[in-house]
Amino acid sequence: MTHRLDALPGLLILVPAAIGMRGNIFGAVGSRLGTSIHSGLFRVTRERTGVLYQNAYASLMLSISTSAFLAVAARVVSSATGLRSISVWDFFVISVVGGVFSSVVVLTLTVLLARMGYQRDWDLDSVAAPVITFMGDTVTLPALYAASFLVLTHHHVVTVLMGIALAVLCLVAFIGAMRTDLPAARRIFRESILVLALAGTMDILAGTVVQHRITRFNAVPALLVLIPPFLEDAGALGSIAAARLASKLHLGAIRPKLVPERLALLDITLLAPFALSVFTLVGISADLISRASGLATPGLLKMVEISLLAGYIATIGAAILAYATAVATFRFGLDPDNHGVPIVTSSIDLFGMFALVGTIVLLGVGVK
Repeated sequence: MTHRLDALPGLLILVPAAIGMRGNIFGAVGSRLGTSIHSGLFRVTRERTGVLYQNAYASLMLSISTSAFLAVAARVVSSATGLRSISVWDFFVISVVGGVFSSVVVLTLTVLLARMGYQRDWDLDSVAAPVITFMGDTVTLPALYAASFLVLTHHHVVTVLMGIALAVLCLVAFIGAMRTDLPAARRIFRESILVLALAGTMDILAGTVVQHRITRFNAVPALLVLIPPFLEDAGALGSIAAARLASKLHLGAIRPKLVPERLALLDITLLAPFALSVFTLVGISADLISRASGLATPGLLKMVEISLLAGYIATIGAAILAYATAVATFRFGLDPDNHGVPIVTSSIDLFGMFALVGTIVLLGVGVK
């Protein structure tokens, strides 16, 4: 996407947010479905009142509404931080079209995953988060890339008209979801929309962290290759902990205490060995793919060093945040399945980006 990033300044700000939002929305869907399976409420049915249908409806409405929010937020944040960027209508076209297309694909795969998990007696809390966030990354980047070609730089009036039409669509979706007669879907939408807006803002800020250091990343493009899998895996580790903790709280297996109980502590500490293997492989794969693509890389050992050091910093933050979010939301009478995954993944997108950029600067990689 390098040439598109050059042709459409500010687009890079939207990338982490759009990727993160797919994981936020559908990771939460996986968490809710996992809890419903554990509690015996899940059924494979197309009925409007069923758990599966209401989750699918709420997630699509959230995808449309949040895509509009990200478009506006990307333009506002880029202006506020002094970055040159495309217009808000350009952002609207890219964000909404790319977001809706990728959401339909990820939703379909999420439903199939839930059905397989239910039929094969999988623990969806352990499977859903990494698989869904991976699917979100894989689908969202190409979707944004394809949608970027709808922005006609020489026919700006056409882009403005498309942007206005999409804005109206988003408004209709927002009002419809807020007033739907489906009780579970209405609760999911109302509880999630503000959290997702906050999450999207943090992801937008994560994009500005990279945009301000773009010369360093352009000097060593392998670092750009590292970003999506690094953030996806850091968020996935935190999401696994958040989903498992939410299910245990709902089932009464753990209590929402300030100090984690042994069962909760087990879920948290399991992230350490996962992080060792995951971020080692992330560093290796990013280096190998960069070499195969003819992109400059600082070397295999340096890539692994960056990935591991920044990865462990992000994982520690994810573990603390996953437990704190689950306990706090449960104590306030909210559903931790609606809040845990979005808060953890978006916070880790921002915190993880700071950890990654800070590690790159600390190790002196790229342009000084």
